[in-house]
Amino acid sequence: MSGTGRSVRAGDELAPLVVPITRTLIVAGAVASRDYQDVHHDAELAREKGSPDIFMNILTTNGLVGRYITDHFGPRAELRKVAIRLGAPNYPGDTMTLTGTVTEVDGTVVQVRVIGANGLGHHVTGTVTVALPGEGER
Repeated sequence: MSGTGRSVRAGDELAPLVVPITRTLIVAGAVASRDYQDVHHDAELAREKGSPDIFMNILTTNGLVGRYITDHFGPRAELRKVAIRLGAPNYPGDTMTLTGTVTEVDGTVVQVRVIGANGLGHHVTGTVTVALPGEGER
């Protein structure tokens, strides 16, 4: 049923993905998503606005969550819905660990609960709905 070569069941846990949060990742993600807000690339201006440093934008987080799901289920998996909420900021020098648990399976459509935790707490929480290729579509 999945790109992993095995059936998927509610309760299955995805292997964690550890993402080092670098200054380059934060700035590159902001630029790639055309988010030019200074808090994502200028540490001095971020501090003036009350943040201890630059921090990751939601679009970069969204991309990392999508990567996490397709890394697990394979490149033919189709993200149908990504519903995330940000919590603790991702600052340079920290590490975010993404974990996921399958919460629902309906044929080839799977829902996964995702959490991305860093040194401050949960950076991202949410659910991803993904359609997996059928048996003959690998």
